[in-house]
Amino acid sequence: MVLLFLFAILLFFDSSTAVPNGLQTYIVHVREPHTTVSSNSLDRESWYISFLPSSSSITGSEDGHDRMVYSYQHVMTGFAALLSEDEVKAMEKKDGFISAYPDELLPLHTTHTPDFLGLKQDMGVWKNSNFGKGVIIGVLDSGAMPNHPSFSDVGMPSPPPKWKGKCEFSACNKKIIGARSFVEGAKAMLGRSMPASPSDESGHGTHTASTAAGAFVEGANVLGNANGTAVGMAPFAHLAIYKVCGQSGCAGTDLLAGLESAIQDGVDVMSISIGGRMARPNFYTRAIRHRNV
Repeated sequence: MVLLFLFAILLFFDSSTAVPNGLQTYIVHVREPHTTVSSNSLDRESWYISFLPSSSSITGSEDGHDRMVYSYQHVMTGFAALLSEDEVKAMEKKDGFISAYPDELLPLHTTHTPDFLGLKQDMGVWKNSNFGKGVIIGVLDSGAMPNHPSFSDVGMPSPPPKWKGKCEFSACNKKIIGARSFVEGAKAMLGRSMPASPSDESGHGTHTASTAAGAFVEGANVLGNANGTAVGMAPFAHLAIYKVCGQSGCAGTDLLAGLESAIQDGVDVMSISIGGRMARPNFYTRAIRHRNV
């Protein structure tokens, strides 16, 4: 079972953005395929494609595959696609349809520290947990700066055999064991290209990843002040980085794609410091709440 460990999460998609051609990215929930349909990913995608407009109803050279942004299997039964309001209304009449809502950009949030939680290095639950040794933490954020001292792998064991993830930059080690980037949702919403590297542009993902599992870094300070040892919550845990946020925020479709990959990769714990802009977000209609991860 994958644990959804939320350091600071208020998941609410509260403002949608249309793409220039009048289409909009929707997250679509459907029922599981019929038992006669194989569970492999190609057949599942064919099931999803059946909900999209037929090629005869789409102008130009587009077809259902061109409209598909993401196909989900583990995090939810459904997909993300470029659709018009009329196409969504037509889709609602199809057998197996559950719900659809526009993709939205989410703002980044932050986390707290071991001191705030009263954790002690030489006693108690922190020490007894072996500082997270053997655990894989998936961080869904703005990426990471891999050469940061908090990501040193000195003294780290090799990744557990169950790890099946990938590394899309050259600096992975025994601390950062995987790094991937998911930006197709943001590209579809904003109508422009996005950096595909999982490297961090804003510093937020580096901050949250090091808060989750940063190594012990002695002599840390801010402009010569507050000298001490910087350390994350689980300094012996491994990190899997999933870049799902850019300078403009985090597309819900990209967040779901990151969750999908993390589950497949063998992540144990997920850190998501992403939130909404309202005090009382309406969770129950949203994709993260549709799945017990």
